[in-house]
Amino acid sequence: MTSAFFRTARPRGVARLASFLLPALLVACGGDEPSGPSRSQGTGARDLVVGSVPLNDLLTGTYQGFTGGQYPQGRNSMPAAHSTAGQLQAAAIQPLNVNGQPSASGKYVLLSIGMSHTTQEFCSASGAQPCEAWTFMGRAAADASVNKTTLVIANGAKGSQTAVTWDSPSNENYDRVKADVLEAKGLSEKQVQILWVKMANASPSVSLPASNADAYQLKRSLGDILRAAKVRYPNLKQAFISSRSYGGYATTPLNPEPYAYESGFAVKWLVEAQIRQKLSGTIDSRAGDLDYDQGIAPWVAWGPYFWANGEVPRSDGLTWVADDFVADGTHPSKFGETKVGTMLLDFFKSSPHTRCWFLAGQTCS
Repeated sequence: MTSAFFRTARPRGVARLASFLLPALLVACGGDEPSGPSRSQGTGARDLVVGSVPLNDLLTGTYQGFTGGQYPQGRNSMPAAHSTAGQLQAAAIQPLNVNGQPSASGKYVLLSIGMSHTTQEFCSASGAQPCEAWTFMGRAAADASVNKTTLVIANGAKGSQTAVTWDSPSNENYDRVKADVLEAKGLSEKQVQILWVKMANASPSVSLPASNADAYQLKRSLGDILRAAKVRYPNLKQAFISSRSYGGYATTPLNPEPYAYESGFAVKWLVEAQIRQKLSGTIDSRAGDLDYDQGIAPWVAWGPYFWANGEVPRSDGLTWVADDFVADGTHPSKFGETKVGTMLLDFFKSSPHTRCWFLAGQTCS
């Protein structure tokens, strides 16, 4: 492993960031069973989360008794039936007019929803366009391979808009997105067909394995959010969810470790709840009804997974150093935004569930 992975400050050049990243969807190697995390409760300590292994490296190992991997049975690849369902949902994405009717001159919208991290990494801190060049939308705009004919990418995320502000279709956020994001572009809610979701709860205080842990609360909120989004966006087909990046540099209690790490379990358990429901018909007591065939929620899967244990390289090389964050140690700096923007673009260009509608000249079948 090169010593570059262990730098405590990021070189001041965005081009250097590429050396830290391999494709975000590589299958990771196995991890050891952890003994449980140390708690960095927003004290400003630059400590690693001792014992925590990224989910995509943990695999069949356990954290606080919970199996790793992004999908069931400690795996990073989704079950075949769920993958097939996702491809069928992708094939159903098509250009629509503002009334939601198929139209050769219509559009389909990939929309982000979430909090400050989400808007910073997707477009810009303010949400205003043009987006920062190093963010996902900035990179997508400059990439000639991205579909710019029928696909519209829109940023609905906003600072301070944590999970509880998106969990009901009557939440103000949806009205704001409708008026200020969609209608401002000549679009409607009926054209939104794909979501990227990145959420967290503010100031969590209970960690796993407690039965009232924040991870369980976030799982419940994410289920509510998917159902709320389906009400507002009736043609919504797919939702891709990402959990938080490293929180061990945090100087405030906004969302430090171990909660940033444990948010990955909330996403994992939500996705698994939909998979199990479609296999057995049993509705998860926390996630709630996630049936996409009945129009209750969109088909859901992982987006890119961002957590790595600080300066300790993940199996794909991803690290997080102090310079990837601003002074609060929580919100991403330009360097952190660049990492996430790069991983997001790689994900949408390479996933078998997205590339057919995301890339120019492709068809979903």
